[in-house]
Amino acid sequence: MPRSEHPPHMTEDEYLAFEESATVRHEYVAGHVFAMTGSTDAHNHVCGNIFASIHARLKDGPCHVYSNDMKVRIAAANSFYYPDIMVSCESFQPKSVFKEQPVLVLEILSPSTKQIDLREKLVAYQKIDTLREYIIVHQDRQQIDVYRRTNSNKWQFESLGREQTLQLHSLPGDVFSLTFDDIYGEHNPPSIVKEDEENYDFETVEV
Repeated sequence: MPRSEHPPHMTEDEYLAFEESATVRHEYVAGHVFAMTGSTDAHNHVCGNIFASIHARLKDGPCHVYSNDMKVRIAAANSFYYPDIMVSCESFQPKSVFKEQPVLVLEILSPSTKQIDLREKLVAYQKIDTLREYIIVHQDRQQIDVYRRTNSNKWQFESLGREQTLQLHSLPGDVFSLTFDDIYGEHNPPSIVKEDEENYDFETVEV
């Protein structure tokens, strides 16, 4: 989701107090506060499809899925973000306004959020010790980028195209699979074009 800068520098406590009464949501990065702006119909459609599928999978289990309105706190990055979708197995706390131990974070990518999601948030999310998968779903074309933590604490990258299936390893139980039809539904952006095929290669990076 796009965001615009809100000038004042704040401490974490000041930010949390400010956010309680704010009329729009803000993300917090090293003392700087950024206002979140609205999202598109396509963004909401894709996000809703994924949330509904994961929610059905996790129903009555130990983990919960959150969409848009729950913050994640990343102490190592001095940041608070609002992931589009997040799964956490932390105990349920009715008055909690943020989570610190997600196992899955998913962002819906748009041109306005590309640099933030692929750079700033990628680096920040990888600092979360419990995180097993960071998923980026493109809304303007049928492409899904998967960053998955290996048992050796490295991050493996895979870019998926239309005929492939998103497999989530971070949820309890067996691997949970979502097809591109499950994810995009009636929203039908173009598939990855030929010059993007190099994105399908795997690579392993250190944290």
